[in-house]
Amino acid sequence: MKDLSHHTPMMQQYLRIKAAHPDTLLFYRMGDFYELFYDDAHKAAQLLDITLTARGNSNGAPIPMAGVPYHAAESYLARLLKQGESVVICEQVGDPATSKGPVERKVVRTLTPGTLTDDALLDQGREHYLVAIAGNAKGYGLAAADLSSGRFWITELNDSAALQAELARLKPAEILADDSQTSQLRHYQSQWRVVPEWHFEESAARQRLCAHFETSDLHGFGCESATLAIRAAGCLLNYAQQTQQTALPQIRSISYESLADFILIDPQSRRNLELEVNLSGGKAHTLISVIDRTLTPMGGRLLRRWLLQPDRRSSVIKERHQAIEQISEQDLVADLQACLKSVSDIERIITRIEIRSARPRDFTQLRQTLAQLPTLHHALRDVNGPLKQVDRKLGEFREVKLLLEQAIIAEPPLLIRDGGVIAAGYDAELDHLRQMQHNANDYLQAIESRERQRTGVNTLKVGYNKVHGYFIELGKAHQLDLPDDYQRRQTLKNAERYITPELKEYEDQALRAKDKALALEKSLYDALFDKLAPDLPALAESARALACLDVFCNLAERAKTLHYSQPVLTERSEISITAGRHPVVEAVQTAPFCANDLRFDATRMHIVTGPNMGGKSTYMRQTALIIIMAAMGSYVPADKAFIGPVDQIFTRIGATDDLAGGRSTFMVEMNEAANILNNATANSLVLMDEVGRGTSTFDGLALAWSCAEKLVRDIGAYCLFATHYFEMTRLPELYEAAGNVHLDAVEHGDDIVFLHQLKPGAASQSYGLQVAKLAGVPNDVIHAARQQLTQLEQQTRQLTSSEKPADSAIKPDTTALLAAMQQLDPDELTPKQALETLYQLKKLL
Repeated sequence: MKDLSHHTPMMQQYLRIKAAHPDTLLFYRMGDFYELFYDDAHKAAQLLDITLTARGNSNGAPIPMAGVPYHAAESYLARLLKQGESVVICEQVGDPATSKGPVERKVVRTLTPGTLTDDALLDQGREHYLVAIAGNAKGYGLAAADLSSGRFWITELNDSAALQAELARLKPAEILADDSQTSQLRHYQSQWRVVPEWHFEESAARQRLCAHFETSDLHGFGCESATLAIRAAGCLLNYAQQTQQTALPQIRSISYESLADFILIDPQSRRNLELEVNLSGGKAHTLISVIDRTLTPMGGRLLRRWLLQPDRRSSVIKERHQAIEQISEQDLVADLQACLKSVSDIERIITRIEIRSARPRDFTQLRQTLAQLPTLHHALRDVNGPLKQVDRKLGEFREVKLLLEQAIIAEPPLLIRDGGVIAAGYDAELDHLRQMQHNANDYLQAIESRERQRTGVNTLKVGYNKVHGYFIELGKAHQLDLPDDYQRRQTLKNAERYITPELKEYEDQALRAKDKALALEKSLYDALFDKLAPDLPALAESARALACLDVFCNLAERAKTLHYSQPVLTERSEISITAGRHPVVEAVQTAPFCANDLRFDATRMHIVTGPNMGGKSTYMRQTALIIIMAAMGSYVPADKAFIGPVDQIFTRIGATDDLAGGRSTFMVEMNEAANILNNATANSLVLMDEVGRGTSTFDGLALAWSCAEKLVRDIGAYCLFATHYFEMTRLPELYEAAGNVHLDAVEHGDDIVFLHQLKPGAASQSYGLQVAKLAGVPNDVIHAARQQLTQLEQQTRQLTSSEKPADSAIKPDTTALLAAMQQLDPDELTPKQALETLYQLKKLL
């Protein structure tokens, strides 16, 4: 701590508080500003682009200072938190009028990126996770909490790949882990808070969790034996309680989520499939941009959670499909969505009420939401199954709604600070005190009229300001013998202001009434939290039901508008899609989408060939997206879809250098291929595109062949294997579980027309030069390439027809040879040429 002896008492107070929070920005309340000093001031000025000033001196040097207005602090806090900073809020808790020396101040809260509950600091569309990770040789325990909604859950993971997949799904705002997790968190440096290892001690974690939930053990939550996850949960709960300085009443339970209940999607596959973020980092042209038309923030968050964590439990998925079906059959979308438009984010509002940080408009938004419940109940009167459960959980809350109508005015101010929030008629004493203030104008006008008569000055006026209180004002032009009871209060340039005993007495009464009214109003406002407390658990249940209803309505509307159909879940090991479409490509293109079929049953691998831009990647991705949509409970873009068990989705599509990690494009490609080959099962969907293109032709072909062979021979996964190695199309000759399909195209002169239609069998050629021409490659380059291709083909024919020893160093390029063979017209060959061709084929085989 700095030497305090030469500092003012206020700066001594600041330095003592700062010493307890050395690594966190301290927002120190001084009047209408939050001020920062010393290094905090320099850092805040740089991060927030605010003015760096100075206050007083320390050892002869000015003390650096920077500040932000307290009424606009939220926007500055949001910017700091988005940059990964944490902030300590230090408020004035003493009364400046009675304080001797500096006003008493106290740290009331620590804001960290993962512990936010304030609406202005949160993204409405996504959950805001604080995550803790505990690890040992057997695996990892992970705990996650969204303090803004009270959701708290744990899971255990067997390996690093599963941990990375979970972190990619959650995108945590803040991660708690000890320093042994460096290798796992190297991509999350800005979110990682290193905590001591002893924070994960098991017995302390169990005690903390049981104390919070007031239970003797954790059996009731289904997580008693999840030792690693319990260690993580104890660390998380302790951190959240310390930073928020509350008991976290919004966290009412903890649940265990088994990853076996969900389809695992690794981080690279999430990026490739563009579920919520496109490959450029934006949100346009993503799956969620097409299917999310939810009307409430909490519905949007739930839809996103279902999408990013597709379910494997057929009972859960079928209930969601049933709900969508009922809404569609009873034509409920319009009626339900008319109500949902007026539903606010009460999931987070309820949390703020629980921790007593709710603002007046939170109460009015809750009141407005509760007003929609009777209409929703009426619309759902004939439903059954999962929708009937939603209807029951919505609740009634007539007394809560009545209380809020009686207590809060229709359009309250943003804060309770200046009053004017509590409605008239709610409290008799408050009404009386307000009446005294309202009558002030009439009373002052009466005094003004009487004093004009008494002094004979028609321009005399009675006024009020916050600094000097009530006064009688006379212009200096009036040189009068003033009444004896006039006492000078203030001298202005052109006027004098006076006070009389009568006006002074009224001033004291009026100001006391105003202060008493404001204090009473704040007390009544605080009491609202206590009155609502018994209903908060049921209100939280209602919020979850509203979110479900919003998602069901959204998916029903999307199904009707976009012509989606209900998929059929089957226990058979099959995937059969009739006239499947890519939901995003179909939504953004103006031309009709060319639908294609897919069938996996005895055939487990399709070798997909065809020209670049022919639609191979679209076809592969749409298969994964249709399965994800079915598993999240949505209808799918297909005429029919039969979906068997799927446990994981892997993609090996495209690659870039990982320069920071020291990995080339080819190394990244091989890492992804290794992940697939080591972790895929017979129930996994594998999409592999252009494996082996990052190295030499023969190396690449050998690797592609071996990868495909292992998948079809040993693993038996559902696999779409796209390639330009035409040698790969021989694989079905060796394995019955493999087949060939291709995306069709036709040549028109020197141009190419892509048909995007899937057909059985292998493609005849790759149309590389035609695609290059479409890409804008200059004509002279295309012409030279065509000549070079012809020359290479001729050389290949010469090499393969010449008699060379078997161990010759000159080996034909089989791809070029096949291409040359495809140019042959059998009807034009002489018997000798035909015999030579036959020998060439024999050599190739």
